Amino acid sequence: MATVSPISTTGTTGASSVSSALDKTEIASNFTTFLQLLTTQLKNQDPLSPLDTNQFTQQLVEFAQVEQQMKSNDQLTSLVSLEKSAVASTALAYVGATVVVDGSTAQLTNGTANWNFNVTKPSTATITIKDSTGQNAFTGTAAVNPGTQAFTWNGRGNDGRLWPNGSYTLTATAVDANNQSVAISTEVQATVDSVDLTQDPPQLSINGQNYTLDKIKRIVRPTT
Repeated sequence: MATVSPISTTGTTGASSVSSALDKTEIASNFTTFLQLLTTQLKNQDPLSPLDTNQFTQQLVEFAQVEQQMKSNDQLTSLVSLEKSAVASTALAYVGATVVVDGSTAQLTNGTANWNFNVTKPSTATITIKDSTGQNAFTGTAAVNPGTQAFTWNGRGNDGRLWPNGSYTLTATAVDANNQSVAISTEVQATVDSVDLTQDPPQLSINGQNYTLDKIKRIVRPTT
C-alpha cells in the first residue's frame, strides 16, 4: 500500500609545486644578479656619459611586479586550500544527518520506502515504482495537495507480493481536475551515509547515490 501525507519541513600537484619552487628560486637569483650588475655598472659608469637611469628604473619596476605576482599566487593558493578544508569540514558534518534532496531513488527497508512530492495545485498523481533492475514493482494513483507531500510505499506490489529491501526508483506524472498536466517533482529524504573527500567538490552518499552539498534542500530534525 502507498500513502501520501503532508510533511513537516522543520527540522599533477607535485609537479606543479616543484615548478613553482624552481620559478621562485630563479626569480630571486635573477633579481640578485640584476642588482649586482646594476651596482657594478653604476660604480664604473663614465661620468661624461652616464647610464640611462630610466631604463634601470623600468627594469626594477618589472622585477618588482613579477615578485608581487608570485606572492599573490602564493596567497591565492593558501586561500584555495583553506576553502577546500572548510568545504570538507562542512561535508563531514552532514554524515548521519537526515536530509532532503531532489531525486527519485529511495531505499526500501523493512517494508518502507519514502519520497516527497511537490505540486502547485490539487492533482492526481500516477505513480510507478521500479526496482534496481528496471522491473515494475508497483503502479498506482494518489491524490496530492499543493506543497510538499510525503509518499510512503509499504513495499508490496500490485499482486500483494512483498518486494525485497533495496533501491527503488519512482516516477510520477500528475493531472488536475480538468485532466490538464501538472508539474510534479520528487524528493528523497534519507540519512547521509558517508562523504567522499577525494572528489572535488566532496560527494555525499545518500541512498546509494552521490550528491554535492549544493543539492541538499533542507535538513530534517529527528522526531523524538
